[in-house]
Amino acid sequence: AVDQATARPRADERVQYEGYGPGGAALIVDCLTEDRNRTVADIRHTFARYGGNLGAGGSVRYLFNVVGLMNFPPGTDVERLIQVALHAGAEDVVPSDDGSVEVLADPTEFEAVRAVITAGGFTPTTADVTQRAATSTRLSGDAGEQMVRLIEALENLDDVQSVYSNVEISDEVLARV
Repeated sequence: AVDQATARPRADERVQYEGYGPGGAALIVDCLTEDRNRTVADIRHTFARYGGNLGAGGSVRYLFNVVGLMNFPPGTDVERLIQVALHAGAEDVVPSDDGSVEVLADPTEFEAVRAVITAGGFTPTTADVTQRAATSTRLSGDAGEQMVRLIEALENLDDVQSVYSNVEISDEVLARV
C-alpha cells in the first residue's frame, strides 16, 4: 500500500487485540497491519462468528506473561538438561507427561540462555519469546470445538502473526475437530 500524500509505502504497524472466546477463555491476537480499521473489523467479526467477544486493551493481558520458551523432545536427558539450563540462567525446567521438556527463561536473557543450552549439547525443537498464560481454562464439548475453530479462523487472517490462549482443550474434542 502507498500513502497517497507522500507516495511512499506505508509501514506495517504492530497491534495487539484481546478478547474472550467460548467458555470465557482468554485470547491475545498479535497482528502486523497497514490498516488498523480493516484488521480490527476482521478480528471483531471472527470473534463474533465463533462465539467470542473482542475486549478492551488490558482486558486479558494481565492473564499472560512474556517468557522465553524452549521445547525439547521426549527422550531428552532431563537431569542433565536441568543442570545445563539452570547454569545458563533459565528460570524453570518443566518436564511434561509426554516426556517432552520446556525450559523457561527471562525474555531479556533468552538468547544468552539458549546459546549456553545449545553449547551444552541440547537443541530445542522450538525456541521463541512468547506469551504464556498464568492460569488456564479447560474446555470440552461444544465450547471446546468452537474455541478450536475460533483460534484456527484467527490464525488464518492475513494480518494475524500469533494467537495466544489460556485454553486447555480436552483430547476428545481435539479428536473430533
